[in-house]
Amino acid sequence: MGQAGCKRLSQSLFDYKTEKYVIAKNKKVGLLYRLLQVSILTYLVVWVFLVKKGYQDIDTSLQSSVITKVKGVTFTNTSELGERLWDVADYVIPPQGENIFFIITNLIVTPNQRQETCAESESIPNAVCYEDSDCPPGEPIMAGNGVRTGRCLQSGNTQRGTCEIFAWCPVETKSRPEKPLLGKAEDFTIYIKNFIHFPKFNFSKTNVLDTKDRDFLKSCRFDPKNPYCPIFRLGSVVSWTGSNFQEIALQGGVIGIQIEWNCDLDKAPSECNPRYYFSRLDSRFPGNSVSSGYNFRFAKYYRDEAGVEFRTLMKAYGIRFDVMVNGRAGKFSIIPTIINVASGVALMGVGSFFCDLVLIYFIKKSNFYRNKKYEEARSVMLPCQESKGSPVEPPQVAGRRTDFQAQTSPRPPWASVSLQNERTGLHTVPASTCSLEFLDLVDLVGWD
Repeated sequence: MGQAGCKRLSQSLFDYKTEKYVIAKNKKVGLLYRLLQVSILTYLVVWVFLVKKGYQDIDTSLQSSVITKVKGVTFTNTSELGERLWDVADYVIPPQGENIFFIITNLIVTPNQRQETCAESESIPNAVCYEDSDCPPGEPIMAGNGVRTGRCLQSGNTQRGTCEIFAWCPVETKSRPEKPLLGKAEDFTIYIKNFIHFPKFNFSKTNVLDTKDRDFLKSCRFDPKNPYCPIFRLGSVVSWTGSNFQEIALQGGVIGIQIEWNCDLDKAPSECNPRYYFSRLDSRFPGNSVSSGYNFRFAKYYRDEAGVEFRTLMKAYGIRFDVMVNGRAGKFSIIPTIINVASGVALMGVGSFFCDLVLIYFIKKSNFYRNKKYEEARSVMLPCQESKGSPVEPPQVAGRRTDFQAQTSPRPPWASVSLQNERTGLHTVPASTCSLEFLDLVDLVGWD
């Protein structure tokens, strides 16, 4: 048996197995199968290849540089600053033109501050006192402007006062103006120059028109139909975000300018154009919420004739701009094309699997189709008798005749069957071939 088993194993190595297909004459299942095929094919062609361009290799590692410039002048006349002309060096921070910059539109000015002692502002909660013991010397007022000296300074005849502090005096006491100081800044212009590079495809471009005309940038203004003139009017940028310029100039805010590059490098380079999107980034709350707006403080320092330092403190309100650049480039490549086509072909098998489930489980004749699709083949073990000529009852096979009179093919060598045994449906197995073997049912009754 060992040799026979090894022989059968060695022979089976060279067997070829193929699938058996059953054609089901069912119009409903056939229609469902075609609909699934059309749907998968439509998804593959329209969505994968036309919309998502699945035939392209993609580069999202965009390298970008942004340079900004602001231009414009305005004139103000205030009690703190007097008559003053404001140019770009006065109201733009930082001055070197980065992708994040700030334009001052409103100010609270506290001039001529010197380091000396004075009363803390009454608006500071921790500065309120009734006697000197409420102001321990040397302790700073964290939310205030200086360090306590140990004295409580009452105002008028009231017992309530504020602690004396050593600080830059006088401290800031004024509130925000009701109108923006630089209300005419909406006519200022912003120049945003952007350079991009896609390293995978060695492709570079800029958002400025490639021209030798030196007067081009002096006269042009940005328009959606002319994306290669990146000079924006400040008031227009604010309006594109859905905000009012006078409102945002009064209390400040943050605006995002997004430049998006989506380049199909299978087309001409001139088809790779920038798109601009403008949005208000800071949270806008109803009313005069403390969370609204954007501001910070800075100072300008001077020395008098005696060499004593003094400064002018400015609390600046204004608009912060964040310029963000993103993009992707695609170009035809055979590798993603093959991968997506193979994925689409694999999806076709989903249609066959789904229709098989419907065919063998959900329709009325599911048992019939299931029996046609799956055939069961079993192996039987023949009992052996020691006496020669022992009768063996042939196995009964559903749907197969085992009457040996119906067989016209030559009998196998071991089948020594008498005419009487043939008529009775019994055949005799010689004792020399008697062994406990598993014989395939087809070998037993299917000699044809």
